[in-house]
Amino acid sequence: IPASTTKAIALRASGGTSMISPMEEWEGELDGKKIKFGRPGFEPLSNESTALNIEEAIRLNASVLAVQVFIGSAYERQSLKNLTDLVDAASRYGIAVMGVTAVGRAMARTPQYFRLATRIMAELGANIVKCYYTEKEFDTVTSCCPVPIVIAGGKKLPELDALKMCANAIKQGASGVDMGRNIFQSDAPVSMMQAVHGVVHGGLNANKAFELYNDLKKKELRKK
Repeated sequence: IPASTTKAIALRASGGTSMISPMEEWEGELDGKKIKFGRPGFEPLSNESTALNIEEAIRLNASVLAVQVFIGSAYERQSLKNLTDLVDAASRYGIAVMGVTAVGRAMARTPQYFRLATRIMAELGANIVKCYYTEKEFDTVTSCCPVPIVIAGGKKLPELDALKMCANAIKQGASGVDMGRNIFQSDAPVSMMQAVHGVVHGGLNANKAFELYNDLKKKELRKK
């Protein structure tokens, strides 16, 4: 990495499973009727390990290491150990760690769940926590967490709806956003990024940010 590089890198540092990992389900019989059974709390996506060592993170010039934590899953303990191991290693070199509140196919997406999950990660040493925005009681999530919270973008939304989500989250105590699909699947990704920046760092409301997006979008598309 050139010494002149000024862009900070947030590097995903855990992994190990894919979305096609099979759920543990089987067919049985109850009162003479066929029924499907599943093991409560089993989430195959939670079976992660760390995917790099601290030397590799330093070589890649990472400023933040992101690790998923699956609270309430079959592999909760392992994912928490991934977090604490990275915190111990990264803190020796001044690298921050972001705990990512994982919500797999069997996980809840409620304020109560996020309050618990974000607090656990903060108390175990995460410098930043990422979680999903909730329509209700999101301010209770941010107020319960002693470190900055950034929200996940989640599924692709219309640009105005994504900007409204950003603005609501910031208003209720979030420090920023960590978006994927709502940026790179936008018709004008660079313009959308600048509009989100306006919400997070410029204090724009959703409507003003959407106006900015549309103005920038015209210029961006003309260049193509």
